Amino acid sequence: MTRLLLDTHVFLWWAQASSSIRANWIDAIVSESNSVHVSAVTAWEIETKKRIKKLEFEDAVGPVAVEFGFDTLSVTMEHASLAGSLDWEHRDPFDRMLVAQALSNDMVLLSADDAMKSAPGVRVL
Repeated sequence: MTRLLLDTHVFLWWAQASSSIRANWIDAIVSESNSVHVSAVTAWEIETKKRIKKLEFEDAVGPVAVEFGFDTLSVTMEHASLAGSLDWEHRDPFDRMLVAQALSNDMVLLSADDAMKSAPGVRVL
């Protein structure tokens, strides 16, 4: 079984049935041999961007994730320590945490962000 972690934009695209969702992501997400996870970081990022008027998303992340059958992923001390110590020149704290969670939990990160591919050791689909 492959454990998948959705980047925030992938979660939003999935929830909004966006045409931006890639065919290989659909295959991976709907495959019964994979488990799909949405991080608490995604809720943090979405709520932050809603507050500063950079994003409109009316629903709460947790219930939407559960509705789609996704598992939720909490942030741990291990995740936080790894995110802060990653030898990666990317400054976005949300991205750093998602990468740390993917690494710590042996997950494949689904992301369209090319910067994610430059993170050391992370597997990106």
